[in-house]
Amino acid sequence: MFFPWHKFCFNPESNSAATWRQSRLNFLKSMRNELETRLAAVNAAIDTMERQNRQEES
Repeated sequence: MFFPWHKFCFNPESNSAATWRQSRLNFLKSMRNELETRLAAVNAAIDTMERQNRQEES
């Protein structure tokens, strides 16, 4: 994942604190969404492994 800060360092129109905060908020939300997706995949893998273990024990 690339960090979007580089585009603000070189863009004089976006030097305001509000613009930076909004960009940071968008970046953090993007990170959260990515982590939620990964967590869902891990949870699904765990559920699958637990189901397979229960089936083998039966």
